[in-house]
Amino acid sequence: MFKLKYTIRRFRISDYDALIKLWNEAQLVYKPNGRDRREMIQKQIQLPNTIALVAEKEGKLIGSVFGTHDGRRGWINRLAVLPEFQRKGIGRELVKELETRFHKMGIGIIASLVEDWNKTSLRVFQRIGYKKHKDIIYFSKRKTSQI
Repeated sequence: MFKLKYTIRRFRISDYDALIKLWNEAQLVYKPNGRDRREMIQKQIQLPNTIALVAEKEGKLIGSVFGTHDGRRGWINRLAVLPEFQRKGIGRELVKELETRFHKMGIGIIASLVEDWNKTSLRVFQRIGYKKHKDIIYFSKRKTSQI
């Protein structure tokens, strides 16, 4: 079987426009006036608890994943793969690299929050070994409706 050649590397803010294009093509919810503004992502990737990775093939971004941690638990966010590259193991490899980096930091619990309507993401995380918890209720409080 042919192995797709791509590299996984840290996201750079110079990748921002290509990242947003990737998210749009992958139909990832994008908040251009809130948390996904260039300035907000620039701040986020400079934090020591953030790992932002992209998969790149021949200079084109084909996948992304962002991760953060609180010192105890790592969180997987913004996993996206271009539709024409889905089901080729790229998302799995992005998550695996994020897990490896978290483990090197001593983070032993890794989780992802997925909305119940997002059937694709639910299947992806179950397929790569994540356990679905039906007993957890998620609460949030937002400073603004834009974040």
